[in-house]
This record gives sequence, structure tokens and C-alpha cells, in this order.
Amino acid sequence: MNRRYFGTDGVRGPFGGPVVNPQFAARLGLAVARWVARPGARVFIGRDTRLSGPDLLEAVAAGLAAGGLAPVSLGVVPTPALARAVRSSDAALGVMITASHNPAADNGIKFFTTDGVKLTDADEATIEALLPDDAPAPLAAPLENAVCDYVQAMSAVLPAGSLAGWRVVLDTAHGATCGTSPAVLRALGAEVVGIGAEPDGARINAGVGSEHPAQLAARVVAEGARIGVAHDGDGDRCVLCDEHGEILDGDELLTILATHALERGTLAAKTLVVTVQSNLGVDAALRAAGGRAVRTQVGDRYVIERMLADGLTLGGESSGHVICADLSPTGDGLVAALRVIEVMLSTGRPLSELRRRLKKFPQGTRNLMVREKRPLADLLALTAEIAALETEFGEGGRVLVRFSGTEPKLRLLVEGASEAVVASGLQRLEAAARRDLQVI
Repeated sequence: MNRRYFGTDGVRGPFGGPVVNPQFAARLGLAVARWVARPGARVFIGRDTRLSGPDLLEAVAAGLAAGGLAPVSLGVVPTPALARAVRSSDAALGVMITASHNPAADNGIKFFTTDGVKLTDADEATIEALLPDDAPAPLAAPLENAVCDYVQAMSAVLPAGSLAGWRVVLDTAHGATCGTSPAVLRALGAEVVGIGAEPDGARINAGVGSEHPAQLAARVVAEGARIGVAHDGDGDRCVLCDEHGEILDGDELLTILATHALERGTLAAKTLVVTVQSNLGVDAALRAAGGRAVRTQVGDRYVIERMLADGLTLGGESSGHVICADLSPTGDGLVAALRVIEVMLSTGRPLSELRRRLKKFPQGTRNLMVREKRPLADLLALTAEIAALETEFGEGGRVLVRFSGTEPKLRLLVEGASEAVVASGLQRLEAAARRDLQVI
């Protein structure tokens, strides 16, 4: 289904560009109001700390109001807090103004249904078809604070005082979690050492946060902390750092949570949902623990769609999106951290030991700039090489070939039994791709 403006996670790009600007935001708000078609219904709007956030929020609110809806601004709030507020109220929709882990110069808009989940591809295509030609006039949105409810709910995930004596290094990326995650951890008794805790609007994700965890790792070691936690700008991602300064990605977090749930008999259908990007070691770890992993295309919303369709409770991405459906309708970096800490408390084991539950397969990637993105089915040499490698690997490896959704790139990924097997596989795929495509 073709969409012109929406990508894998809403509308996103440089602020002031052809798409992410107040005029388009107002048009998009009006189109969404036409799609919702519930006159007078409330719509919650949140934003992260980017300087462009207030302008985009005001513009989206103007479009929603022009379409007959009642926009309500939640101000600066993590994405999962917005999703939670929408689901727990009578709001018809949630709108988050954020570019997630992107640099401060970017911004974006993503939507959540009344159930707190992201829109489907079909929903977004319908909204694009309803875009008006002109933008409505600006309109100030009333304020409502969802932060206190979110902090209170998250503070109840673990027993009161359960983190007494813990030192936690927390990197909030100068973003939307600067006021929420430290408040929750301190309420549970932890001593919090902050990084990226100055939300001035200009430094969000700049050298800090889940995309840049080196500073977190160094600080954990220097402070003798029990754990390090890093979010992205809007708080729906999480990476962790063990007590030795080693970083854990989303695959490791999901494996810890899933295998622990299997041991307790609480993993729904004994199934974890991941994407095609996750390491094959996740599948092996789940099989060894008596469960299974199922895969979706890249994008946390596709993970959530599969979870909802199959009644599953745990899923996520290697990038750090972790969805614990019993606590949050969307990816929540704070929930992910709290749930892993819960495993540490339950087992009495440090994070450096728990991470051993995942033994990653050697993996290699390669990105090829191409002049055009032709359907993979038309690339005869490449598809033949993919089939040959898959036959050779069996369950001992895998191949993933896809075009980037935002750039003129062909992405190649190979996992196998050894680094040599991976290198050979990548070389064969690239050679085949060059026979079918013009590589720049």
C-alpha cells in the first residue's frame, strides 16, 4: 500500500522541510479529524523537548479543531505516557510530536488509536487521501497533565523501596523522559546519576541516549553502579548497561524477559514476537527454554499488530523497543528497564550473568547505495543467491535483504555459524546485487 508522507513510524524529517512544517502539520491534523469523524471527541497531543515542538503541536491542534475535534495538550511527555493516557481515558486519538532518536533538527508526528496503539498502513493511506489543500488557522490547545499519572503507575511496577541501595546511571537523552524516569527510580529508592538531563530543546539525542551509549558505559563503571539505563528522545526505546560497562541491546533484553517468563509459566502461548532484524540467537534461546520466537517486518507497530492478533504479551526490536502488553500498549523504555530489574531482583543475579541467556550468532551487514529500488522479485541473480544461501544454512543461519524505507539503499544482512561464513555470504550477495542493480 503506497503512502507518500508516512514512513515506518509516522511522518518524520527535517523541521522546516517540505513535510515537517506547521502548514503541513495543520493539514495533517484536519485530515486526521476527518478520518476520526467524532465531533467533539478529545485528542491528546504530546511532544518531546525539541525547539520545533511547540510550533508543530499548535499547528496539529489547529487542524484537529478545524475538523471538529477537541485537542488537549499534554505538554512534554514520553511517548508511552501519551499512549497510556489515551488508552485510560475517553480520548479518540493520541498525537505525539517527536522524531524519536533522530537529531534535534528533525521532528515528526505519529498517531495512536483510542487503544493506545499505532495506526495501520491502511489507516495512514486513508488519512493521506483526506489531506486538504490549505492549512487552517492556528489555535491554542488546552492543557492537561498526564505525567503524574504515568509516574505513579510506573512507580507501582516494583515493590516500594525495592531499589534501596541501588545506584543507577540514567541517560535521558535531553528528551521527554528527563522528568519521569528519574522520578520513578528515586521513588523506588534508587540513587540516580543523571546523563543527558538538560532538556534545552537543542541537544536532544546529541551524543547521548540509546543511540550513543558510550558515555553511559563509562559512567556506570566510574560510579560503581548496579545498572545503566538509556532512553531515546521520546522514551519508547531502552538500552541497558551491565555493572561491567557492557551494553545490552533489545535482543538481549527481550531474551532475558522471555526466558524468565517461560521459567515462571507466564509467557503467553510461550511466544515472543521480534522482527526480521533480530539475531537468530534469540530463536535458539527461546527454543532451548521451551518457547518460540515469531518474526514480523521491521517496525514496532508490526510487532504490536502481531501481538494483538495472537493475544501475545511480549515483543520488540533489537533497537530497544520493548513492548510489555500487560503494562503498556506501546514500546516503553522505562517499563523495559523496570522489568529487567525485576528479573535481577527475583533471581538475585547481576545483569552480566543474565545477558548470557542470549548467545548471538555472528552477524554482518552491508548497505549498498543504488540508483533505483526495483522489486526484489525482479532481481534474478540476487534472489537466486538468497535461495542458495538459505538452502546451505538451514537452521544454522539466515539471510535478510531489503530496501531502506527512507534512503536509496539496499540492506544486506547475513547470520551464520562463523565470521568466515558470514563474510562469504555477504560477498556473494553483494556480487549478485551488482549484477542486477546500479550500485553507486
